[in-house]
Amino acid sequence: MKNTDIPLQLESVKLSEDKNSVVIIDQTLLPNRLEYINLYTPEQIYEAIYSLKVRGAPAIGICAAYGMYVSAKKLDMSSYEDFYKEFMRIKVFINSCRPTAVNLSAALNRMEKAVTDNKNLCMPDVIALLEKECAAVHEEDILMCKAISGYGLSLVSGGDGILTHCNAGPLATSKYGTGLGTLFLGHELGYRFKVFCGETRPLLQGARITVFELERAGIDTTLICDNMASAVMKNGFINACFTGCDRVAANGDTANKIGTSGIAVLAKYYNIPFYVFCPSTTVDFDCKTGDDIEIEFRNPSEIKIKFFKEPVAPETVKCYNPAFDVTDNSLITAIITEKGICEPPFYDSLAKLLK
Repeated sequence: MKNTDIPLQLESVKLSEDKNSVVIIDQTLLPNRLEYINLYTPEQIYEAIYSLKVRGAPAIGICAAYGMYVSAKKLDMSSYEDFYKEFMRIKVFINSCRPTAVNLSAALNRMEKAVTDNKNLCMPDVIALLEKECAAVHEEDILMCKAISGYGLSLVSGGDGILTHCNAGPLATSKYGTGLGTLFLGHELGYRFKVFCGETRPLLQGARITVFELERAGIDTTLICDNMASAVMKNGFINACFTGCDRVAANGDTANKIGTSGIAVLAKYYNIPFYVFCPSTTVDFDCKTGDDIEIEFRNPSEIKIKFFKEPVAPETVKCYNPAFDVTDNSLITAIITEKGICEPPFYDSLAKLLK
């Protein structure tokens, strides 16, 4: 399917019409092919999230919530005890696939609460409540993205040059996005941003997905290699840096796709604002600092082979391939959530706004 044949509004995750599967866009095929796949089992849901067919912290949470509902419908509903035991087995299994993104566990915990808070109901009623809860997770994400995008517009001006890293647009969420939402909303309102997208190694999500989304929306977009960030900052092309994140510690340290920390260091040096956009559910008050964030490590083949026709490094070379790094709170200008903008000291501002 050509880009011109693709509808402008894409849904990265949704429930199938018969409510027996989760429908996702296989994002590993973008930007060359747009394909939808159906996920029917916990194993398929786990694999889709782990392999990044569905990705982005909010989208992962939505997928997991729908996945729990679809899986719960198929369980033996003869007794609550048997149902709950199997429900929890599936929950723990799905939760183990991506340890860094807190939205995954937050959505799964909401689905569990819908079960435990209604243990006295008959099982069909519990299933109905699960359907309602996963739909609420999705709908709340749409509203959250719009609110974050609006707050972000207060921080920039039309014509600004914006540097992005990884992907935090509609395909990573539901609509607008978090880290990219301000760009889409601003474009609709007549802002004319000039966006520079880092390719974002090792999975090239900036090159494959962010550029794909921005160009289709008609936003001025330039792709750069990750190691060009310093050059575009030094040249005066960048007025602000926008990133999403997968987890925020209580002190404001944030985990995002590998390379984010380096961009924050450069932005600090060049006196450029560095903004992190995220839903409030991404803030983990049980995680005191970035040192407590578990970092996911990926297969070395994603550096040497993935997305390349032939290997780009010797087969025998060792690879260090963390999916995320942690940006120290001292490098962050502000954290933008759907409830407002938090500024340093983050331990106080996050707690005041979100707790």
